[in-house]
Amino acid sequence: MKKINTVQEFNEQIGQDELTVGIFTTTWCPDCKRLDLFIDEVTEEHQDKQWFTIDRDEFPEISDQQTVMGIPSLLVYKNGEKIAHLHSANAKTPEQIKEFLSNI
Repeated sequence: MKKINTVQEFNEQIGQDELTVGIFTTTWCPDCKRLDLFIDEVTEEHQDKQWFTIDRDEFPEISDQQTVMGIPSLLVYKNGEKIAHLHSANAKTPEQIKEFLSNI
């Protein structure tokens, strides 16, 4: 999974003509650590999508612009437009994330 290191990389990732899932996270978040335990399984089942991670603390302006209030949050983009947002309260289990992805 690609880790975003610049604003330009973020813009390039979300601008793609295919579904792209961004996971907003931080290094200190316990729920993000839990997500790390099962996210590879989820991405394996959804190889039709591009995946990236972005550290909310490293890019607070992007997080604010994308209305990321809690972490982890999963945002889905296509052609630069945010088309879905799974907020942190609903992104704690593999089942919640799989259900979210099946509806986009």
